[in-house]
Amino acid sequence: MREKEIVEEQICHNRFTEGLKDGIPIGLGYLSVSITFGLMAVTDGLPVWSAVLISMTNLTSAGQFAGLALMVGQGSLFEMALTQLIINLRYALMSLSWSQKLDKKVTLLQRCLIAFGNTDEIFAVSSGQPGTLGARYMFGLMVMPYIGWALGTLIGAVASTLLPAFIRSAMGIAIYGMFLAIIIPPATEDSAIRTVLLVAIALSCAFAFVPMLNQVGSGFVIIICAVAASAVGALLHPVDEGCPAEEGEAV
Repeated sequence: MREKEIVEEQICHNRFTEGLKDGIPIGLGYLSVSITFGLMAVTDGLPVWSAVLISMTNLTSAGQFAGLALMVGQGSLFEMALTQLIINLRYALMSLSWSQKLDKKVTLLQRCLIAFGNTDEIFAVSSGQPGTLGARYMFGLMVMPYIGWALGTLIGAVASTLLPAFIRSAMGIAIYGMFLAIIIPPATEDSAIRTVLLVAIALSCAFAFVPMLNQVGSGFVIIICAVAASAVGALLHPVDEGCPAEEGEAV
């Protein structure tokens, strides 16, 4: 068993074509989701080129949808920055994990470029590979997701200028269906996730319908709901780290 672990540690994935192949399913998934972003962006008043530029310089679905609401609502730059920090903070933790996974030959500039393409799906696929990861593999892995995200946005943005209003409105709810498909299955199985979800729903409803609270900007609503729901979940469902067995004690 130990010999197998040593062999896996010595493996370095550094073939561009291997990464390209692994990224195809991610790219196809991003294509469908980003079409919705393109539709919503143009429907909310952004020009086609602006919607595509946003997707070419960002790879964060939740961050882009939240940012779009702030731009349309004329939110402040501070509100935008803080919202994106809260939503995308997880990428910092993923990048720390990547820093231990990347081959030592990967340069600082290459690491910065790889960090730009850090998404949940790319991180999951790359982290599942045994051994270390080279720059060529990582760049190959990111090509198809990047193309899929930008191309889907372009398709959605152009389609929004051609489709009737009622079809655009109907397609605009696709992103909410995607989020529901992500959160409902784990919420039915894990009480901690269910608690966080219910608290977030309750707070969102309060900010939507309670007088005075419904005057709070959408960016600050996202921040408050995310932080408060996470705090309640951590308080009611703390992680049991356990303690190591002492010498002579049965494990």
